[in-house]
Amino acid sequence: MTHSLYIHIPFCRERCTYCAFNTYTDRSPLIDGYVGALENEMTFLATLSDKVPVHTVYFGGGTPSLLSPVQIERILQAARRSFSVTDDVEISLEVNPGTVDKEYFTALVQLGANRFSLGVQSAQADELMMFGRLHDWVDVERGVSDARQAGVTNLSLDLIYGVPNQTLDIWQDSLQRVLDLGPDHLSLYALGLESGTEMTRQVKYGELPSPDPDLAADMYELASECLAAQGFIQYEISNWGKPGTFCQHNLQYWRNLPYLGIGAGAHGYANRTRIVNAMRPEDYMQRLTEPPNMTLYFPQTPATIKAEPINDETDQFESIFMGLRLINEGLSLATFEERYGFRLEDKYGEQVKWLKDKNLIIQKEDRLFLTPHARLISNLVFEQFVGEPAG
Repeated sequence: MTHSLYIHIPFCRERCTYCAFNTYTDRSPLIDGYVGALENEMTFLATLSDKVPVHTVYFGGGTPSLLSPVQIERILQAARRSFSVTDDVEISLEVNPGTVDKEYFTALVQLGANRFSLGVQSAQADELMMFGRLHDWVDVERGVSDARQAGVTNLSLDLIYGVPNQTLDIWQDSLQRVLDLGPDHLSLYALGLESGTEMTRQVKYGELPSPDPDLAADMYELASECLAAQGFIQYEISNWGKPGTFCQHNLQYWRNLPYLGIGAGAHGYANRTRIVNAMRPEDYMQRLTEPPNMTLYFPQTPATIKAEPINDETDQFESIFMGLRLINEGLSLATFEERYGFRLEDKYGEQVKWLKDKNLIIQKEDRLFLTPHARLISNLVFEQFVGEPAG
């Protein structure tokens, strides 16, 4: 089975106030040694299994664009040595405005990178300051221009909505300014107040107002209308793209297909096992320099600190809820039956009927889809497939 490869780069210049990812702002001297550890981890995986086919490589973070082109090249070369990388591989890289230029984009395009995700987050100076972002709008415009001049043809921009003090007009202005830049793909995320983040602390102590979920829903609907009018296809709850630009790596997740997680704190799912790597870069690097004395099975590596077998019920639930996130593909009942050996309706018939009666899902031929209304309350839909059905 074809796999995807996720490579985590846990280094940042500053931590954003909303960020709960595994990132560090004071570890830049470790970067080159960390790249060596990534190479070692992929080499180890190759010893556990024949060269598994890989059709997407995704550099996430953190800030992957803090790595030099030479370091990115080392990682890609190790991937090609360790896995059977397809000729049409999608290679994605998250980049922050202000950390890249035309020369950087050009170098990565020459290495085979063919998809870039630019972390814009907002077009408003006060919101960028609230987020703790280091760039401004000029950096965004320059970054898009540099990418296009370097030959980038699949450029995605990220935005966050539903943030403190944001009005519908402010959100529409950010959205329009981003659309004016001519992106190929957009990822729009509602702000989540994650435990332990600076923004969560600010809201808790009244330094910022709590986000308004009803207003966030209005923002989502506004974005859906605007993007549809601009020719974007909504293919996942939070993602829109022009034809041919859908993120194949993320589709691998949403189709509940296997992916390998490489790097500090990386998660993976393959061979019906979910793995988690050591979080701190120093610990991760140490485990790959002096591997622990233990027997490991694919997809485990010396960096793995948790390996959880996934039982049938969990795997079925994950296939259901992730499949329903796919707006124009939906959840294929035929694929479900082929994968698990029984019809979804045989086990979840009551749940499906209740959701149809409540106009939360609809069926077209052999596929189930969320209704437009249900996209705003998708967790309610997903919860129906855990435990006893509602009603």
